Amino acid sequence: MGRQIRVRGGALAVALVLGLSGCAGSTGGADGEPDGKAGGKPSGKASAPATSAPAGGGRPAAGDVLPGMVTAAVARTRLAGLKVAKPGTMAGYSRDKFTHWAEQGNKCDTREVVLKRDGSGVTQDAECRAVSGSWKSLYDGSATTDAGKLDIDHMVPLAEAWRSGAAGWDAARRKAFANDLTHPQLLAVSAASNRSKGDQSPDLWQPTDKSSWCQYGRAWTVVKSDYGLTVTEPERAMLTTMIDTCGR
Repeated sequence: MGRQIRVRGGALAVALVLGLSGCAGSTGGADGEPDGKAGGKPSGKASAPATSAPAGGGRPAAGDVLPGMVTAAVARTRLAGLKVAKPGTMAGYSRDKFTHWAEQGNKCDTREVVLKRDGSGVTQDAECRAVSGSWKSLYDGSATTDAGKLDIDHMVPLAEAWRSGAAGWDAARRKAFANDLTHPQLLAVSAASNRSKGDQSPDLWQPTDKSSWCQYGRAWTVVKSDYGLTVTEPERAMLTTMIDTCGR
């Protein structure tokens, strides 16, 4: 589950789930860890993924909260095409090898862009920090206007990506993956759900709100498919179960 971030100076941010605030002393990040923005923003924008982006651009389609989604039928086809393999070693892994959060222009970084995208009525200060708004977390249905209770999650956690193929990527591709605003890879969620998820795959962790399973299964499948990552047999079985909640 996604998880990482840097922390910025203080500002009371708002948020309802799905999120993470771009404001001060905020909380969680990718891979189930607090997303504190310590150390300032990384320099430079993220380069585009080497894979082609699904339709939808950086904005969610009707009925979905994530961008770049596909239908259940397409997701089933994509899932069937994924290579099945045992998890790779974690040797050499470090979150720092997936540069985040990248600058996105106008003093905004990836985290703040996601907060703005995933929230309702979000306002930002001159430094692009969210100072008001509301969010609802896809994973557990919780809602909040307190940015400190939100994280930006990586749908496919960085550590999970490492185990399933990203260990062989170069730095530019890892940075693109960690800051991907086009595929359904980043979303603002409650800190509690993000940290519960950690770096676990769908067979080991599922959102407590089962109404989110249809989106979760499709999103995970799209990301793994477009980035050429592998899945395990138990992972594929649970993804099938999740996508089946979408109906036909």
